[in-house]
Amino acid sequence: MPRALETRRRPSKDYAIHSVEKAFDLLEAMCEGGGELRISELSQRLEMDKTNVFRLLSTFENRGYVERVDGSGGYRLGLPAYAMAQKLLSHMGLLRKARPAMARLARLSGEAVYFMAPRMGEVLFLDVADSSHQVKVVSLVGRCFALGTSAAGQVFRVFAPNTDRPLANKAQGVMEFPEENRTKIRQSGYCYNENGIDEGVSLLSAPLFGAEGEVVAALAVLGPSYRLPRERIDGDLAPQLLETARGISTSLGYHRDYMLRIAS
Repeated sequence: MPRALETRRRPSKDYAIHSVEKAFDLLEAMCEGGGELRISELSQRLEMDKTNVFRLLSTFENRGYVERVDGSGGYRLGLPAYAMAQKLLSHMGLLRKARPAMARLARLSGEAVYFMAPRMGEVLFLDVADSSHQVKVVSLVGRCFALGTSAAGQVFRVFAPNTDRPLANKAQGVMEFPEENRTKIRQSGYCYNENGIDEGVSLLSAPLFGAEGEVVAALAVLGPSYRLPRERIDGDLAPQLLETARGISTSLGYHRDYMLRIAS
């Protein structure tokens, strides 16, 4: 059985990376502190060596998530940290509107339905209405994949072309995406592929539009490939997905013709 289809998996703590946990501890302390915090204060709060605190702060400072306050020796959260929080809150608002429709589609199809958002050249799986089957793909919530490696990312590359810009670095695993393929996807309204996320896993995705017709997120049906053959996709699953995506887009303020927007 492919790794992604295992019905049991190791506890998530088995995969924990200590240095990453410490980095999140520091960020959480910065958030709770609200204003400026010195290295000595963070060291005491986190029970962490001052040298390690300094190294973590320097790393976050290089990325802009933390900034040093001139003259005081303290540190505070930088603008990128606030920008990330705002984006997360925005997507949480979208999720609240999407969840009822996601749950209905999951019940109708029996498969997992995911809410996905673009994130710096990747696609982030934010939420799921899970499959009712005993054998299912392990949860992908919180995981990111390169935009160019599966239908999860292709939906953004086709319907929100500006997301292609961060993909110039071929080391990210970006596949060539011929215009011919883009045209076919626009004609059908959805992206579909097998083995893009993992061996034996198929995914079908469609865009979600905001009030101005911009792509704000995407919806995906995901499951074992043996349950998602092409015949089922073309038969009932694709129409169900597109109708659900249209309804969610309407709830997000997009009141024009969904299929005309897809074809444009």
